[in-house]
Amino acid sequence: MADLNRVLVLAGGLTPEHEVSVRSGRRVADALRRLGVEVQIGDAGSGLVNTLTTDPPQVVFPVLHGTSGEDGAIREVLELSGIPYVGARPEACRIAYAKPIAKTLLAREGVAVPRGLALPKALFHDLGAPAVLERIVAALGLPLFVKPDQGGSAFGASAVATASELPAALVSCFAYSDTALIEEQVSGTEIAVGVLDMGDGPVALPAVEIVPDGGVYDYTARYTAGRTEFFSPARLTPEAAKAAAEAAVTAHRALGLRDVSRTDLIVDDSGRVHFLEVNVSPGMTETSTLPLAVEAAGMDFAIVCRELAHRALLRG
Repeated sequence: MADLNRVLVLAGGLTPEHEVSVRSGRRVADALRRLGVEVQIGDAGSGLVNTLTTDPPQVVFPVLHGTSGEDGAIREVLELSGIPYVGARPEACRIAYAKPIAKTLLAREGVAVPRGLALPKALFHDLGAPAVLERIVAALGLPLFVKPDQGGSAFGASAVATASELPAALVSCFAYSDTALIEEQVSGTEIAVGVLDMGDGPVALPAVEIVPDGGVYDYTARYTAGRTEFFSPARLTPEAAKAAAEAAVTAHRALGLRDVSRTDLIVDDSGRVHFLEVNVSPGMTETSTLPLAVEAAGMDFAIVCRELAHRALLRG
């Protein structure tokens, strides 16, 4: 069996999620070093291709969030360079990163998704914003949730309680993407379910329940210690916990993901599970849900990181 000696952790990137990615990368690197693995931390900058060519690592562990890191672009470069890496292949990343497409595919698999629509910024200008906004509210009702059709960390995402709040929510959304995903807001218990494939197929980790201070799981609530209370495993009925696990594994399989993913869900008062989105490069910070789920499963985070990297090495 090949020995894992040198890993390049990619973290940072030129996106609003740069800081989170750096924190995630440092945690993964520290975990691998604790087990004696030589680790280099690199960024997705102009020197990356040269590094991959002149001093190639055994394995790349991408912990890049947002564009390039999750849309498959960097992974295309890794494929071109012939370097094994942890996580989904480029084509799967592109599908998962496009939230409306991922929702459509999960709905076809029988997973409940919030009613919604995706509209480009230009449409509001071309057809007249007031008329379009009026029809959105008439069709979907209130409250609503508006978010960019791509990206993470809740950038550009807003809850909309009244029709008068919708224009501002769209303006915030369009600062991060040219297309807005506008959905009915499903009330219930917000959870995140990580999925790991350590060689025997994808398995769901215990669901992590998310209870943000103030009720909105925004960027500050996600990455500021003490701003969100987490329950892992989530306080769900056995039936709801099973349904959530099945939905997360279904998302992982249906979207063609590999190694690791995180699916965000809402469990309504009736126990029905609703798919929100899936992440191919989950956060690994001290307040991220995937490491919390790993701990709740009785697993060692460092060993999980090493095994994921080792599996990538064996694929290579």
